[in-house]
Amino acid sequence: MKSKGFLFVIAVVVLLVLSGGVYTVDETEQVVVTQFGKVIGRPVTDPGLQFKLPVVQQANYFPKNLIEWDGEPGQIPTLDKTFIWVDTFARWKIVDPLKFFQTVNNVTGALSRLDDIIDAAVRNAITSYPLIESVRRTNRPLDTFEQRAVEDLPDQRAVGVVQMGRKKITEGIMDQVRPKAAEFGIELVDIKLKRINYVEEVQTSVFARMIAERKQIAEKFRSEGKGEARKIEGDKEKEMKRITSEAYKTAQEIMGKADGEATKIYGEAYALGPDFYSFVKTLEIYKEGLDKDSSLVLSTDSEFFRYLKGYSGKD
Repeated sequence: MKSKGFLFVIAVVVLLVLSGGVYTVDETEQVVVTQFGKVIGRPVTDPGLQFKLPVVQQANYFPKNLIEWDGEPGQIPTLDKTFIWVDTFARWKIVDPLKFFQTVNNVTGALSRLDDIIDAAVRNAITSYPLIESVRRTNRPLDTFEQRAVEDLPDQRAVGVVQMGRKKITEGIMDQVRPKAAEFGIELVDIKLKRINYVEEVQTSVFARMIAERKQIAEKFRSEGKGEARKIEGDKEKEMKRITSEAYKTAQEIMGKADGEATKIYGEAYALGPDFYSFVKTLEIYKEGLDKDSSLVLSTDSEFFRYLKGYSGKD
């Protein structure tokens, strides 16, 4: 019984030892085998089941796919002495796992080296050009209502002319970093300036200037609106006066025609009886000119009293 138990223990130990000599490589992995810290053979890049000496040899796994590098935002002055915060990110991959293992050993070490390399290249590029070069890519005209609104403002600032542009600056950073990264078995795939912003001290003045410019734009719109309103009101008053004048003219013409027609009718009517007309008009004068408060001094042969004296109208 003791011998069977001993054999069982031996078998378990052997199985454990043999299992340590087998390892698998995934499609997204690559392996460097080391023995007592020294590299053995070529790196394993093909996926599948692989073998190594148990216990004495060790499989060191490295990713084969893209790896992210996200730098810390840093304060960098531009060529025109404007301090800005620059946030950069990059994508890289391990193309030579043997060199990678021998130089930086692991991903953490690689990220530390990339911090130094990329940050230095970015700082060197940003300080070599004015701010406009890091912000814009081309000299394409701005197409915003603010740009159109401030075209006539006296204190408008020139946007500036782009000589290099953000894209070429990024390409220049790539050209600086790639040879240095290749020394560690790393291929730099892409670098981008994720965010550029003013430092806090500059932001205050920039925001104040933006607010002042927008207030100036708003005031310009208000002035134009008021001018347009005055123009509309003036046109309205002019039109009202024209309509009133034409209406008054038409009314006067109608009244003139009516008065003429009435005079004609009166004339024709009175021509049929001139003595009766004279009698009626005299009575109207009596009514309007004589009352209890009136006093007249007339001669006895006055024509005014001829109807009161029974004047017959014959000489």
